Amino acid sequence: MGKDSGVSEMRSFFTRERIAWTVVSVALLAAVVFFAFSPRLVAATPEEETRQYLSTLGNVFRFVRDSYVDGDKAVPKALYEGALKGMFEALGDPYSEYLTADDMSGIDDTTLGVFGGVGLIITKIDKVGAEVVSPIDGTPAYRAGVSAGDMIIKVDGVETADLSSDDIVKRLRGKPETPVAVTIRRGETIVFDVTIVRAQIEVPTVKHAMMPGSIGYLRISQFTPQTLERVQDAVNAFKAAGYRAMVVDVRQNPGGLLSSVEQVADLFLSGGPVVSTRSERVPSENTVYEAKASASDVGADIPVAVLVDKGSASASEILAGALKDTGRAKLFGVTTYGKGSVQQVRRLGDGGFKLTMARYYTPGNYTIDKNGVTPDVTVEEPAVTVEQESSLAKLLQENTIRNWVAANPQPSNAKVGQLVDELHRQGIALDERTLRRLVRAEVNRTNNNPPVYDLEYDIALQAAVKAIQAGQVVPKALP
Repeated sequence: MGKDSGVSEMRSFFTRERIAWTVVSVALLAAVVFFAFSPRLVAATPEEETRQYLSTLGNVFRFVRDSYVDGDKAVPKALYEGALKGMFEALGDPYSEYLTADDMSGIDDTTLGVFGGVGLIITKIDKVGAEVVSPIDGTPAYRAGVSAGDMIIKVDGVETADLSSDDIVKRLRGKPETPVAVTIRRGETIVFDVTIVRAQIEVPTVKHAMMPGSIGYLRISQFTPQTLERVQDAVNAFKAAGYRAMVVDVRQNPGGLLSSVEQVADLFLSGGPVVSTRSERVPSENTVYEAKASASDVGADIPVAVLVDKGSASASEILAGALKDTGRAKLFGVTTYGKGSVQQVRRLGDGGFKLTMARYYTPGNYTIDKNGVTPDVTVEEPAVTVEQESSLAKLLQENTIRNWVAANPQPSNAKVGQLVDELHRQGIALDERTLRRLVRAEVNRTNNNPPVYDLEYDIALQAAVKAIQAGQVVPKALP
């Protein structure tokens, strides 16, 4: 028994010794790998530090390429693109990103104003999904009822929380006449599915019409190379009709070209700054864009009201901020989106990248980025109660309004009143005005020629018109 015990103890000793040497070996191997791939931990200038990191990155790149267990996944192009994506993701900036060849093509299509898809401008919210900045007027997404502020949480059943913005856009885009299933979350609790049939998207830029009281209504949907010409046509039409005031509507306008918004601002401002871009690191990005006196085309005697909302972003915020800060216009609505950063797009072979280089500032030295532009007069729909939100969710999930409008494409006021009464009998806790507005919106979306404006249900437009008529929008132009 004693002998067996001694043998057992001896075996235990050698076992412990082997384990100890194994641990030491692993630790030494880890140390070798660490020091082989890590930059030297010595004081260095920023440029020397950069060279050290680049050298380490190259070593790791080659090691992964030659050693990863699945060789077909460790090809140089895949590792290169993955490294670049990670570099831009490390910035924590949704507007700075690596762009594949398809991404670059998509940017070119959007800039030119023609592409295939559903017609949404989105931004990625990390670990949540894609937030809709705005739907483009008249597109399938607009007609399907998608609104600014909606969260896209699934595309064709695939959750978007961990997808990149590029991946989400790719899934939304596709050949015309093909369907895509989108799951929307509106607010905190309303979740519903909508199937959108893709189309060839041609971005509209401007709509205009004369309203009662000789007020010109100008809707700018996006700033493209064609926008200035379309706005000029609208202003000329207003002049011919003898307009006495103007409403400029940039709600749901996701932005566009800086050069385009500068040109449009010139029509309203006779001088002074329109916007400035500033960077503490790149002096060439510090620029002030001045209005040109010779380009002024909207007379100084014309009062101007501007309509904004949370879907007004980037270039539309520049216009709103410039007209507000200079006193040229009064703003109505709610605070804008807050996209006030400047990106440059650089090509890398067939692909490229976007990098934030500067931020926009309004003439009043106010930064738009993450703040938005605050209206002079806040006008927003009343907040809904929990009961009302539940009722709205039920209508959306069951497509109640959409199905009813499909069966009654041009309903009379009396017919809509009957629907309202029926919905109230079913326990829908929405007031008559809200239900009528939902019906009107659905009719407009399915109409091939919807009205340019809606004075009956658009409370921001109503407020602007009343203020103009009461003399509360005072015309002012820069000297």
